[in-house]
Amino acid sequence: MIAGTQPKVLLGQDDLYPKKYKLVRENDGLTKTGTRISWVEWDSDGVFNETHPAIAVGRSLLLDPRLSYTWLTTAVTEILEERDGYIKFRTTNSVYELFIKN
Repeated sequence: MIAGTQPKVLLGQDDLYPKKYKLVRENDGLTKTGTRISWVEWDSDGVFNETHPAIAVGRSLLLDPRLSYTWLTTAVTEILEERDGYIKFRTTNSVYELFIKN
């Protein structure tokens, strides 16, 4: 290093936007990570209604909501387990585990 120069620190996207959420699909182990989530409520005709901060039967998990998204589950049919930093839930098609870093 040349005297008087500042070393460069390379930051990746994960350094700037740490992944707080990890979603794992039970049947095949598919794993998706994200920085934010929303729970989407649908109208009776299947059209988007609104988003919520908490899980509920009938809502879908939207991972990394923005102009596009990382993953969208089908509607939650049953909440199997819910505790601090962890939710296990069944959807129309799959069973998922959601791990949440505090």
